[in-house]
Amino acid sequence: MKPLHTPPAATPPKTCADARRRYGRRDFLKSAVQAAALCGAAAVTGCDPGQIQSGQIGLQWQEYFKKNYRLMTPLEKEATVRRLEQLAKLQRGIDIQIGTTEPVKEVLFGYAFNLTRCEGFMECVQACVRENNLDRASKTQYIRIFEMEPGQMSPESGNGQYFHEVPVDNHFYMGIQCFHCQNAPCVKACPTKATWMEPDGIVVVDYDWCIGCRYCMAACPYWGRRFNFNEPHVPEEEITRKQHYLGNRLRTRGMMEKCTFCIQRSRDGKLPACVAACPTGARIFGNLLDPDSEIRFVLKHKKVFRLKEDLGTDPKFWFFID
Repeated sequence: MKPLHTPPAATPPKTCADARRRYGRRDFLKSAVQAAALCGAAAVTGCDPGQIQSGQIGLQWQEYFKKNYRLMTPLEKEATVRRLEQLAKLQRGIDIQIGTTEPVKEVLFGYAFNLTRCEGFMECVQACVRENNLDRASKTQYIRIFEMEPGQMSPESGNGQYFHEVPVDNHFYMGIQCFHCQNAPCVKACPTKATWMEPDGIVVVDYDWCIGCRYCMAACPYWGRRFNFNEPHVPEEEITRKQHYLGNRLRTRGMMEKCTFCIQRSRDGKLPACVAACPTGARIFGNLLDPDSEIRFVLKHKKVFRLKEDLGTDPKFWFFID
């Protein structure tokens, strides 16, 4: 009798990051204990530290077991961002700065989009891609611009993949991204509480607690979420080095991503990259609690509307015409 075929043994993961990609959390914990024992034995027997990459593995180990961002103390947040900065130096050879700037009191961010002025140039899309370190290989984009015909008022009926000279006569352009709903269905759908709304109205994601189930993507009625199927590729010379933990820091595969109103910019008093890049002034951003802000002027004096208001999501994103 011929012996039963025995499949070849799987190659063990070399780092904690490899283990996270290959196994679930429970399997990782089991293998991690074994790895710790091996590393301890290596230390006793004089194993070459370069072979086991002890420094990098130690940082990745601590990263894996850190708390959800909302549960961290200020000191824990500081330690976390220092680890991420060190890992970026070890893994990519680059120097980055990761901030944890908190919401400013008496600020509630809102956004308005002028349908009359947008001409479909997409400078906003390119600026967003660069600022937020989006994957170049998959052409991930947080913003989509739809070319619309007169009478159309929903992106489903527009053309989101036009490749011709713009603007086209007798058409208008509508920009779609995360609307940062006050009553966000994506937040309710997340089983790990990896996404939530901050006090300044920005809906954020703790990437390290996202399990990639995509429930939030299914729950969002505005197509505001993106799933990272591949390990993100950003050329080293194009990486935005000034980052925020809840914003444009470098992600890994298998996480949900979205617009954060460029939290790394807006909390420092700057405009989001898309607003700053718009050549026609079609994008308005500001503090909804400031009666003298430009966005409050728009809401008071322009003809404004929000998409799918009947759903009760209360988006902080308005469309208007001159």
